[in-house]
Amino acid sequence: MKVYVLGSSGTFPTPGRPASGYLVEQGSMRVWCDAGPGTYTALPVDPDLVDAIVISHQHPDHCSDLLTAFHAWTYRPDPREGVPLYAPQAVWDRIAGFFDEGQGTSLPVTFDFHPVWTGDQVELGDIAISFTAMDHSVPTVGSRWEANNRKLFYTADTGPAGDWMTSAEGVHVMISEASYQGNHEDQAYAQHLTAEDAGRIAREAGVRKLFLTHIPPYLDAARSVYEAEQTFDRPVNLAVAGATFEV
Repeated sequence: MKVYVLGSSGTFPTPGRPASGYLVEQGSMRVWCDAGPGTYTALPVDPDLVDAIVISHQHPDHCSDLLTAFHAWTYRPDPREGVPLYAPQAVWDRIAGFFDEGQGTSLPVTFDFHPVWTGDQVELGDIAISFTAMDHSVPTVGSRWEANNRKLFYTADTGPAGDWMTSAEGVHVMISEASYQGNHEDQAYAQHLTAEDAGRIAREAGVRKLFLTHIPPYLDAARSVYEAEQTFDRPVNLAVAGATFEV
């Protein structure tokens, strides 16, 4: 599997750095995972070549470019129809609520929505994706991607509580949020990870390679990498917009 980092900025985008989004490619299958603001225009291929979309949760920094895709695919001479969309039901409800009655009737024409939750599995071409509930303030799914004997886990937004980390066991690559620096006990909002949390969880799960994402623009990303390396006990990578890597 090949992963294109469309964006990785935590909470909000900045110039040249869209919010959360990735394109996962295996053979001819291309899946857009999370659609934070700026990720539609960052797609490295013609958006019409995106075969399916997976969204982790309803927060705007992970799903708002669904609105961009809807407009781009709907309001043109040759509208695109039936793009498979996999997400918690709350994502669909939130996006649908944005439109007035007339526009809303086009939403299920453009997108073929499939609600997913913990324990669900889907197969997209040669990619098998399984979903697990994460420790976040709204319904959120992490996702484990498997193809050609390679395994990827994406945390989306989460705190360290629960047993979601079992879904990351033994993966070749984990893309983990790292919204905070320092000690977890010092953070006012428990349902995000520190860089140290990300490194520790990855080490305990037997992850081979760790990429940090969702680092807010006001934090020094180099410090986040350093802190994660102290608990992961090996080099840690940073998910940088425009970068690509093989799982």
